[in-house]
Amino acid sequence: MNLRILVWLVIFVTVTAQMQAQGRFWKWLKTENDTAYIEDHTEDITARLYGSRKYTKFDILDRKQKKDILYRPNTPFNIGFGANYRFVGLNLGFNLPFINRHNEKYGKTKYIDLQSHIYLRKIVVDFYGQYYKGYYVANPEEVFGKAYAKLNPYPQRPDIRNIDFGLNAQYIFNDKRFSYRAPNLQNEYQKKSAGSFLVGGEMFLGRVKGDSSLVPSNMADTSFLREEHYYKTGISSLAANVGYAYTFVVHQHFFLSLSLTAGLGGNVTSLFLENGQVSRKVGLQFSNTVRASLGYNSSRYFAGVHYVGMNTRSGMPIPHTYQTFGTGNFRVSLVRRFELKKPLWKTKTAGSNAG
Repeated sequence: MNLRILVWLVIFVTVTAQMQAQGRFWKWLKTENDTAYIEDHTEDITARLYGSRKYTKFDILDRKQKKDILYRPNTPFNIGFGANYRFVGLNLGFNLPFINRHNEKYGKTKYIDLQSHIYLRKIVVDFYGQYYKGYYVANPEEVFGKAYAKLNPYPQRPDIRNIDFGLNAQYIFNDKRFSYRAPNLQNEYQKKSAGSFLVGGEMFLGRVKGDSSLVPSNMADTSFLREEHYYKTGISSLAANVGYAYTFVVHQHFFLSLSLTAGLGGNVTSLFLENGQVSRKVGLQFSNTVRASLGYNSSRYFAGVHYVGMNTRSGMPIPHTYQTFGTGNFRVSLVRRFELKKPLWKTKTAGSNAG
């Protein structure tokens, strides 16, 4: 056989196989809802008014001394509006100074917080990429003592900055009767109580750095972390997770949705010490993700509060010590759905619940 013909044949077979595999994957993603439980509104325009606060946190824990340092950024409560149609969604939030005018006591924080929660019918994916600069110590009495904390109620570390990336994906077993979209995207309406087991995996990459030691030199307990002082740390981790989610529905409209997953895996943690040495350790990684929602839902209206929070705990090279990263979002939403007489655009799968 001519070599050129053979090459083209291999390319044709490969491309055809990939297209077939993609077709099977998208077909697998589709769910035929149990209409007694789930009412689909992805073909409606879901318009919302909302208020939200995103956050992150960085904690250093010494279990032997039973003490910790809690670092928090100063983040605003934003007001915004948004809309969803099919798989497209857009939300615009604004920092209104008259709402956040009392936050100045915590210092200034510059940040970019790209949190995205993708709720498909069979899969939920959480992604976050963050940069924060400017923290304060949230437990000054424990760290510095009562006398110092009385004079400095919110000790600030404007030099501390972090950058981190995380990805979490989970499979939803009972996708026909349980909906994550109902409380979180508001483009579905769950009419009866139902739940689902969850299983998945996650990864995390993070770095925190300060111009001086992340463990303050004037701590009240000088034996904290065995008197080790480091100005930078890096963490890389992989973990598997398992969990359960359930939505309680009362009188078809009032709901409480709760979800908890726990993860276990491994991590590599590095500490860059002030004496110039670098200490590394391979250890266990613990994590959890919590979702909670409460409110009212119907075919046309939604009103509720919802929270998503993710935490990771990584072992450090120093025995019995850990670093904890956390991130999340608290939101209040008022929603109105508008039914369209005809789709905004036509697709081959119009009218089906493809995600």
